Amino acid sequence: MTRAFVFPGQGAQAIGMGKDLADAYPASKAVFDEVDDALGEKLSALIWDGDQQDLTLTQNAQPALMAMSLAVVRALEAEGVSIDAVSMVAGHSLGEYSALAAAGTFTVADAARLLRARGLAMQEAVPVGVGAMAALLGLDFAAAQGVADAAAQGQVCQAANDNDPGQVVVSGHTEAVERAVELAKDRGAKRAMLLPVSAPFHCQLMAPAATVMKERLGDVDLAAPVVPVVSNVLAEDVQDPVRIRELLVQQITGSVRWRESVEHMARMGVTEIWEVGAGKALSGMVRRIDRSVGTRAISSPQDVVDAAAAMSE
Repeated sequence: MTRAFVFPGQGAQAIGMGKDLADAYPASKAVFDEVDDALGEKLSALIWDGDQQDLTLTQNAQPALMAMSLAVVRALEAEGVSIDAVSMVAGHSLGEYSALAAAGTFTVADAARLLRARGLAMQEAVPVGVGAMAALLGLDFAAAQGVADAAAQGQVCQAANDNDPGQVVVSGHTEAVERAVELAKDRGAKRAMLLPVSAPFHCQLMAPAATVMKERLGDVDLAAPVVPVVSNVLAEDVQDPVRIRELLVQQITGSVRWRESVEHMARMGVTEIWEVGAGKALSGMVRRIDRSVGTRAISSPQDVVDAAAAMSE
């Protein structure tokens, strides 16, 4: 059995996530403490006892989800499952930072500060209401890209997330994305709907955020990851820190090539993908991409114990 770890992106956040891990594993509690110290605030209090609306704010959700994922990684380590027991790691959008932190490229503290900066920069890049995102269900990537191109009409409309064979998210100017929703229905989409997001992520409207992140990433030391990390931009694994830094900047405006990333992992011999952190969205995507690849979602202490037992079989 050849395994990979994958790390979720925005949308998986939930009040209370990781509290049971912090109570059960001192190493998991230490992750939340490290994030609190790095940000100079009690993000853990918001995660465990706060308001869902506040947690969902981009600048909070991004470091919070990374903290949750790394808390699971540390719990797995406490049970004898180290990161070098897997053949590669990947993450969806902000999850790529979690993957890199798990693989030792970033410290947890640096990842938290980078994701706070990333969340703020992405939120501030476009005035509220100017941009939007929509999910197109039942169209493959080529068809969805055709819809986005036709809907642009001089504005920005891009395929932002290629999630699985029947789910592509488009992003751009609100009017263009609304046109894409109607066009997609005309072109055979099963469903097409605007998403409740605060900004148009992963499109050219995010260029100001990419500029900010280029500067922030330039101030952080990156080590070579201990296992290959599959890049959202390339849908291939990378290990060179200089290249990783460049790709993280490109990721802000580029598409998340998740379907191709999973296909790449399968081609490289991965037979089981473990979703490490909040939610189970990526596991569902993996099953729709390649049913021969097994999945496991790990978010609770019992999940950790069960996963450690499975690793030792």
